[in-house]
Amino acid sequence: MPTLREDRPYMQFNFRVEIDGKEGGFQEVSGIGTEVTVSEYRQGNDKENNVRKLTGLNKAADITLKRGALGSDVVFKLLDEVRTGKGGNGKSVTIMLMSEDRSDSTPVMTWRLKNARATKVTYGPLNAKGSDVAMEELVIAYERLELE
Repeated sequence: MPTLREDRPYMQFNFRVEIDGKEGGFQEVSGIGTEVTVSEYRQGNDKENNVRKLTGLNKAADITLKRGALGSDVVFKLLDEVRTGKGGNGKSVTIMLMSEDRSDSTPVMTWRLKNARATKVTYGPLNAKGSDVAMEELVIAYERLELE
């Protein structure tokens, strides 16, 4: 259950990410979200000239995780499991927003992504004249989002 704080919103910079119970360090998490689709329907003999809006299926947005390249193959292996058929039924991904001072190890908001699997890994950009950190990016698709 989210922890309500009425005097000010929480800051975005303290968070934890767990994939199947193993914590990973990431610089950025984006795209957490879900929506319910709507279908439009109208019968030809309806008395009003407008469509009806019918509730459709639940749809979850893909998330993107970014971190500095660490010389590790962990991110690549998550995608490799899926493309070789060893990914099984997907993984559990948990994203936890922590308070700014981390005085309590209890998250203030927790998002759980059900039946998640890696769909894309990107490395770079690499630039011989640049001074930025080399990055790796992981895109994860999932079936259902739950807020705890």
